[in-house]
Amino acid sequence: MALLLDAPVRALRGSVPSEYVYHVAVRVAPDDPVLSDEQWAEVARGMMAAAGIAPHGDLWGCRWVAVRHARDHIHIVATKARQDGIQPNLWQDIVRMQQLARRFEARWGLRRLTSGDRTAKRWPTTGETRKAVRRRLTESVREQLERTVRVAAAGAADEEDFFARLRSSGVRVARRAAPGGGSPTGYAVALPGDRDRGHRAVWFGGSSLAYDLSLPRVRERWQHLPAPTPEVSPSALWPMLERSVLAASEHLGGAGAPRGAGDVAALGDLLVLAPGAAPPVARARLRECATAFERAARAPGKRDLDGQARALFRSSARILSSAATASGRNDTAAFLGFLLALVTAVAAAQRWHQEQGFELQAEAAGRAGRVLREAVEVGTGAAAGDVARPRARRGTESDGAILLTRALPAHASTVLMDPAWPDLCQRLAALERLGIDAGSVLAAVAARRELHSAGSIAQVLVWRLDGWLAAHDRASDPPPAAPGGARTPPSPPAAAAHLRSDRDGPNRVR
Repeated sequence: MALLLDAPVRALRGSVPSEYVYHVAVRVAPDDPVLSDEQWAEVARGMMAAAGIAPHGDLWGCRWVAVRHARDHIHIVATKARQDGIQPNLWQDIVRMQQLARRFEARWGLRRLTSGDRTAKRWPTTGETRKAVRRRLTESVREQLERTVRVAAAGAADEEDFFARLRSSGVRVARRAAPGGGSPTGYAVALPGDRDRGHRAVWFGGSSLAYDLSLPRVRERWQHLPAPTPEVSPSALWPMLERSVLAASEHLGGAGAPRGAGDVAALGDLLVLAPGAAPPVARARLRECATAFERAARAPGKRDLDGQARALFRSSARILSSAATASGRNDTAAFLGFLLALVTAVAAAQRWHQEQGFELQAEAAGRAGRVLREAVEVGTGAAAGDVARPRARRGTESDGAILLTRALPAHASTVLMDPAWPDLCQRLAALERLGIDAGSVLAAVAARRELHSAGSIAQVLVWRLDGWLAAHDRASDPPPAAPGGARTPPSPPAAAAHLRSDRDGPNRVR
């Protein structure tokens, strides 16, 4: 098959290009209906015609083959050589294929996407992904560098601070200067030890990592900076940030589309910095939230960086960046108010995107909001764990339904019919096996915040119990050894190790 595909290449007039293989992968969303072989064949023919590889009715087009080896996608491979001995016209091939994809989506009821707004995430290439797999890394070098640069840009106060933060994070930095000197026109970063086959360092320009990480876009973050903020004590940090974020949410997008675009960009930077200053129980979900909101922070079109909401978000980001070490020692209950303010801000960003017709950005903000609300419930449970000391369980292990009915009689019937009830029952059983009165813990986490607005009360209680268990684990860790080498035994006994297998099992809600 390869010989048949390559035959027209040998007949090309002039020199043969070094890279003449054309590869396209076409995929549907996981929740889309399964397309038939006939539909995929139509997709393949249409894509090759739209790209200019093999126009409809052209007997002298390039040779190509389509392979379907999974339910949800096909691969198309062609040679960039027509059978009449000339090269195909591939100008704007990707744009034309995307336009055809939008028509297929509308025709077959598939997920509708938007093309060409320059806000999509730059995904790692196949080679970068395979390199990460060979090195047993959890993510590609591109993704690691993108996250590192984004954090540095969000927290920096000026250009020199930005490059200093990059260097201190352990990455290599190269600036591209304009002819004749002057200020840098660009930059590139590389991970130490990441080399190509020629043992040369692999560099990534800022714009190749993400559209909003080019040097001109990074510099925009330092325009119209707010006035310097005085030092904030750890005890006053979260309440002050809560007030600032709530005030910004009221003004978000209220002064027109360009300023709204600047507002959501500043909110994205704040979300990027939040995990570094958050209590341990919320860090993982806040990182997930920042990743989900990334596209929502990049609104199509121009953006104005002089809005009131942007100034408040940037001021909050600067406070977080300078007080990250101190803020991590704050209690979870104080942090919860700031987390709820972020929920309000992300919801405001989602409404603004919907009003502008930015469907993909609104969807990204919606995903970030769902993760944030989950973090709120986990933080609520952790706050209860900081103050609630459960009674020791006496007697044999209790039935989950009995515990639920005694602790939450008003919600018991609803919870028992909830699809997440088995997961909640599992958490209660794990507490009982640790010798903890699960009923008192359940009542404590339920009392921290109202449950009537929850879409799934059982799911909310699962998240809160996860937060309570995380706080219990920290409280149960053995204290550091005394100068004489003696250790004070923890009280109550640390038995959290027996619980982790239950919480990390296949049924754990993530």
